[in-house]
Amino acid sequence: MNAPSPALSAHDELHAEIVNTFDTTAMATETTLLNPRFYTTDFEEMDKVDVTPVRKEWDALLAQMKSDPNKGHFKKNADWDKVDWDGMDPALRSEFIDFLVSSCTAEFSGCVLYKEMKRRGSNPDICELFNYMARDEARHAGFINDALREAGVAVNLGFLTKAKKYTYFRPKFIYYATYLSEKIGYARYITIFRHLEKNPEHRFHPIFKWFREWCNDEFSHGEAFALLMRTDPKLTQSWQNKLWIRFFLTAVYSTMWVRDHARKDFHNALGVDIDWYDQEVFRKTSIIARQVFPIELDIDHPRWIPNLRRMNDGMLEMERGQKAGGLSGWLRHKAGSVRAMLAFANLFLIPVKHQTPPANVRLEPAF
Repeated sequence: MNAPSPALSAHDELHAEIVNTFDTTAMATETTLLNPRFYTTDFEEMDKVDVTPVRKEWDALLAQMKSDPNKGHFKKNADWDKVDWDGMDPALRSEFIDFLVSSCTAEFSGCVLYKEMKRRGSNPDICELFNYMARDEARHAGFINDALREAGVAVNLGFLTKAKKYTYFRPKFIYYATYLSEKIGYARYITIFRHLEKNPEHRFHPIFKWFREWCNDEFSHGEAFALLMRTDPKLTQSWQNKLWIRFFLTAVYSTMWVRDHARKDFHNALGVDIDWYDQEVFRKTSIIARQVFPIELDIDHPRWIPNLRRMNDGMLEMERGQKAGGLSGWLRHKAGSVRAMLAFANLFLIPVKHQTPPANVRLEPAF
């Protein structure tokens, strides 16, 4: 028997190491408080939406989406540098793969939801919108999965569709959650892109070069949900829905804080302080959300960051308790859960800023 070549052996060992360490499909399938979820909704109610109150802005947005400005963007070209997965620090590799898997799952979640809305609907306005958005999210998920494939750890997206648990949200909750997801996605991507424009030595992977045009897709998707919310004033103006908006803002911001603080090596490699980065993303998102939300979280309030930190500590305690197991682990998990919930309640109760959204809801990317 011929001995394998040293180069082939080293590659196989690296591939085996990564595959054993990262079962990315299992990571994407797992349902936790922090993992991106798959959603379903009342598709019949969605199909009844009348966009007449925002017809002018709606037609302009759909014409922009139909023109497909990013049609040729999500393809590797000469700017896609070779990635040295073998030479990457193991801790960074672990957190970066976690970031890519989470991003891929979130993008694919949008694709599945939007495709189902288009499939089940008969309203031409709604079907056309979600056809374009499903197209965009499929490209995003596929592009991220190509990056994972280079490391030998691509997510099985077909399996994910069948295995992932689905969470039911009423249409208005889909509006709030998805609007914030798309706009905060824009704010995250553009903040990283602008930072790496000024500090290219921290661009440790070529995918970051694609973030500018990519985040403009996120921005336009958020615009669609802003228009959907404007079709019915009660969605943003009734006192009950103002409370729901406040809840979703607090949940989305605090979840991002906890998730980002679990990726210290990833952010160190990018050369960004996590506290600064998250506050900058919150600030951008809050400015954008003034287009449709009548309230804004006070992220400069003296209780804001201390309670985000307490929530993060509580989540970490829950994780340690779950790993420990047994009665002591269970008690530790419950104690951490109480700490996290109290911190969330304190964040929710911080007085909000009130404002009147502008008459013209449409915005263009400006950061």
